[in-house]
Amino acid sequence: MTAKGAKPPSVAADAGQIDPALRRLTYTLIIGALAVIFDTTIMSVAIDGLAGQLHTSLSTTQWVTTAYLLALSATMPAVGWAQSVLGGKRLWIAGLGMFFIGSLLCAGAWNIQSLIAFRVVQGIGGGTMMVLMFTLVMQAAKGRNIGRVMSLITVPTALGPVIGPVIGGAILHLGDWRWIFLFNVPFCVVGGYLAWRNLPEDGPRPGTRPRLDTVGMLLLSPGIAAVIYGLTQLSGSDGLAGLTVALPLIAGVALLAGYAFWALRRGPDALLDIRLLRHRALASSSALVFLTGAALYGTMLLLPLYWQQVRGESALGAALLLIPTGVGTLLSRTLAGRYMDRFGSRSVAIAAFALTFAATVPFGFVTASTSNIALMAVLFVRGLGLGGAMIAITGAAFVGLEREEIPGASSISRVAQQVGGSVGIAVLVMILQRATAGAHTPAALASGFGEAFWWSAAFTAAAVPLCLLLPGRPSPEPEVQDTVFAGEPTEA
Repeated sequence: MTAKGAKPPSVAADAGQIDPALRRLTYTLIIGALAVIFDTTIMSVAIDGLAGQLHTSLSTTQWVTTAYLLALSATMPAVGWAQSVLGGKRLWIAGLGMFFIGSLLCAGAWNIQSLIAFRVVQGIGGGTMMVLMFTLVMQAAKGRNIGRVMSLITVPTALGPVIGPVIGGAILHLGDWRWIFLFNVPFCVVGGYLAWRNLPEDGPRPGTRPRLDTVGMLLLSPGIAAVIYGLTQLSGSDGLAGLTVALPLIAGVALLAGYAFWALRRGPDALLDIRLLRHRALASSSALVFLTGAALYGTMLLLPLYWQQVRGESALGAALLLIPTGVGTLLSRTLAGRYMDRFGSRSVAIAAFALTFAATVPFGFVTASTSNIALMAVLFVRGLGLGGAMIAITGAAFVGLEREEIPGASSISRVAQQVGGSVGIAVLVMILQRATAGAHTPAALASGFGEAFWWSAAFTAAAVPLCLLLPGRPSPEPEVQDTVFAGEPTEA
């Protein structure tokens, strides 16, 4: 049974074409997801402006981002269970609705404390949507044209880091900070209507009442949140020795270790079945997604800071200089998807990470007078590599999985990216602070940024040998309709 006007998506008989129903489902999810992606990236340039307009300290205002990030990460592990209870369509609309309500509450916040609290509401909705988006698309694709499907569903990921900061800079330059959150409203309204109209009904099977793994929830979600919180505090002067870093990191690792023992005993009834990592494709993909999160988010923090602190650019000017990255990412998606379907994710990922590494190395030599034109050209090439890498490794996570395993794999992959991004930002900020300590001239600052960029290049280089573990050339046809991909064996 489907909603009015909605048909269960399938993949067209022609192996080179995506079925229109699947394409419609994908675009429906993208509209709603753009609200989450833009909101996250807009905030990357808005913190300093928010501190001034709300008349509070920068350290307090930083909690606007931290609270959202913690809620987002803590929600992700439970999305698979929530989908089994509500069904994908209902859960997507519920997550989008919560993000919509959170956006309105944030826009109406009367002080910094209320804004931080309302960001938690946004984070719960956003975390649900980010996991569920990949789950629904992969379940609908049924193993065909994974690369092409990924080239569509990663549109928000490609657009957000580039367009978001530009929008954020323009909003703060021209208007009130509340428009940062009101900007989400049209995407939520249109996305909600399209979801009600286009997503197929897929409620839980009659007679099944999945139980929430309460113990797992109390171990895993706080564990992830504690680790990420500790990483966000790593930029302090005491580094790892500081109590605000060490205590949450130790507590988080202990909780995650406890969850690992619990999940291995509980098996498929665990909140998140970590035994899925026995699939080589998912395990290697998750490791690569972690490294890519570090390379992508960490470097996207360094680049605008370089232009602002060393070159004297405004927030909006720095954001505009980042546009070539997004252009390159968008241009490489379609080609990377086609080659992945033809040659497998392994060869595409190796080529893409090698290109990304080659385009990151020049930033290790930046000075206070390096040509912006040359840097923008390098960023375009880096965007080409990043776009191809994300298509290959994200799609590889679902190779060889059965339909019922997809929600767990999606949660594992998204959590790996989130934690990887937090690690990348924390490590690179700490390196940058130490490298620029006592630097008072643009030349000295540029030298410190160059050192941090070398570390970013190292993250990227570390990914290349891991790509050898990804699946190779796929079989022409999947053997089972509900198996995501029938390529080479994926057992570790």
